[in-house]
Amino acid sequence: MGDKIKKNRQIKSKNTIKKLFISLAFILLFIFGFTTFYIYNTLNKVETDEISQLNDAIGIREDTLDKFEGKDNIINIALFGVDNRSEQEKGRSDSIIILTLDKEHKKLKMSSIMRDSYVNIEGRGKDKINHAYAFGGPQLAVKTINQNFELNIRDYVTVDFGNMEDIIDSLGGITLNIRQDELQYINNYINELAALKKVSPTSITKPGTQKVNGIQAVAYSRIRYTSGGDSERTERQRIVLEALLTKIKSAGVTKFPSTVNKLLPYVKTSLSSTEILKLGTDVLTSGIGNIEQERFPIDGYAKGINLNKIYYLQFDEEATKDHIYKYIFEDIKPKKK
Repeated sequence: MGDKIKKNRQIKSKNTIKKLFISLAFILLFIFGFTTFYIYNTLNKVETDEISQLNDAIGIREDTLDKFEGKDNIINIALFGVDNRSEQEKGRSDSIIILTLDKEHKKLKMSSIMRDSYVNIEGRGKDKINHAYAFGGPQLAVKTINQNFELNIRDYVTVDFGNMEDIIDSLGGITLNIRQDELQYINNYINELAALKKVSPTSITKPGTQKVNGIQAVAYSRIRYTSGGDSERTERQRIVLEALLTKIKSAGVTKFPSTVNKLLPYVKTSLSSTEILKLGTDVLTSGIGNIEQERFPIDGYAKGINLNKIYYLQFDEEATKDHIYKYIFEDIKPKKK
């Protein structure tokens, strides 16, 4: 009799464990399903504008493909910052940054291309590289970068400077170190941007490390009249982007969907929702720690010229191609002359 009772208890215990296991499995499936639905529903908010993936259409030369074999762990995306003052206007890309997800060397890299770089733009001849976006949108802009620097970029993200203000505000602002010689210029731009948005300007009253809002951060990224000129301006743009990327990374994987939910309505990209999810997860889970930056062409390999009273940056094309390739794909930082 005792053995029978004991056996019944064991059966009941096993059934209880089984029910508990099934219940837990259903809960986990529900959470996974809800999370997946939430993420994909979130990512569908992005404004997707695909560009052709044919090598010829995006300027990837067939005779350069051998250089990229075995480099699948290094992904390049063109980031364009445009200044559209109206919905009908297709602005120039005054900020051009190649964002590199380098899983081989566990790094994120940001490579600015100087906006005045004198390059060949298909169908337009020689001109400033930032004009390519105005002439033909992201398709021509990506093609121009690939053709002139022998790269393999296939995707892009475009942010209007006005939307960049909203992105920074949606993340609660960022921290920047404002120098004394930047104060006058940053406040001039703050006043200009605030007037465009019809809001009261909030000036920066002192130098030093401080938290700034969206308008203040974009104003900072526009400064180009200090001693470093436009070279320093590209550095400021990378500093702002690095602060944003660091903030997203520090939020972690669990907050990634909600963070993306805030950002995507402000950007236009060729990346699909699945690709965005994969790239974001790769960055957050692959042990990528460092964020590094560089600017091309580098000092000593370029000089300013005036043609028909217009300023251009003429550069050593072969040396610059080599510098960019080695920095992005081989993790070799170029040396200035």
